[in-house]
Amino acid sequence: MRANRLIPTAMIAAGCLFASQVALAYSAGDTFVRGGFAKTDTRSDNGVLDTISSGETGFTFGAGYLFHDNVGIELNSSEKIEHTIDGGETIDRMPVNLMVNYYPLGGLDSRVQPYAGAGLNYTRFSGEPTGINARRSYGAVGQLGVDLAVTDHFLLNGFANYADVESRLSVDGDRIGRAKVDPLTIGGGVTFRF
Repeated sequence: MRANRLIPTAMIAAGCLFASQVALAYSAGDTFVRGGFAKTDTRSDNGVLDTISSGETGFTFGAGYLFHDNVGIELNSSEKIEHTIDGGETIDRMPVNLMVNYYPLGGLDSRVQPYAGAGLNYTRFSGEPTGINARRSYGAVGQLGVDLAVTDHFLLNGFANYADVESRLSVDGDRIGRAKVDPLTIGGGVTFRF
């Protein structure tokens, strides 16, 4: 008899707990900042370079604004990522992405807010070995991500993005070809919404 009363009581308590959970509704005018860590993998066919190391991790950061419930703009970047190239030399890569994001659940109360984005990637190379010059790169970038609301303003974030990155290499002023990096970056962190 007590077991029969316990089940409805447990169901009512679980329903109240579920209803009390934070619901997040992305809406026009929202501003956010993000921060976290990510791991980058480069393509295996690197053009004129035999090898570009893969698997580096680094701090990522960004900011965005929603000008519609479902559409917003985001600018993000990361700290310099150091890659090892042919002969054990290193080169630094710093990406900057400007993207338009689409939030399919924007305007709806949901603790889970997925998004997809596309835009422009700018990558600056620095710290090249003596005599080598790596030109900056412009290309397309796409991303998929999700925010999970913990409170109205604090969210957990996960994302993956892929960028088209190629750099024209010169050795002692002579062009030798293009190095293809095309990084796939997977990361996670936090989002603060204002």
